Amino acid sequence: MLFDNDTGKTMKLFGSLTSPYVRKARLVLLEKNIRHECLIGAEKSEILSVNPLGRIPALILDDGFCVFDSTVIAEYADTLNDAPILIPRTDTRARLRVKRWEALADGIMDSAIVVRNERMRPLEQQNATTLATHNKAVTEAVDYASQLLGERQWCEGEAITLADLALVSALIYLDLRQAERDWRSTHQNLAVWFSKVSALPSVIASSVA
Repeated sequence: MLFDNDTGKTMKLFGSLTSPYVRKARLVLLEKNIRHECLIGAEKSEILSVNPLGRIPALILDDGFCVFDSTVIAEYADTLNDAPILIPRTDTRARLRVKRWEALADGIMDSAIVVRNERMRPLEQQNATTLATHNKAVTEAVDYASQLLGERQWCEGEAITLADLALVSALIYLDLRQAERDWRSTHQNLAVWFSKVSALPSVIASSVA
């Protein structure tokens, strides 16, 4: 799927449909209407050829330069146009709040992935301490996100920001990998917010190749 921006650049984003970090990067590109092609399911060797860490997302610019890590990709993509501005540029405190939201959401993703990987091991090899530690981290981070959000329409300010895109990516991943975690019933404000944000065209589009 391709989207246009004023620079006329065409980028390639290596990723997967299930990675919350890839989703966050895609959401930034989609929200800002930046021309790109999403490459799903690339071979490990192909990813290693552009990113020495062998990780996704990896964004290849039109000149071949590779940007990796979802945080760096989001930061770069937000500079390409002003519609919308997802990371505040002039209000340093607002920028700090948005980046803190991103760190909180990324932390949820980090711990949820640890739990997912641990659960994929044979039952007798699973580390109960690791599972308990990271499940607790997810629970407390979601609680904190709910408290921070309160009754606001958006995580920061009066419009969508990177904070919303990062948090919705994290919660979609929880629904995918920890469906038994009933975060909606205990955080009704998050449930209302999630229903609105997950219905955005960019979020819907991020679920398909």
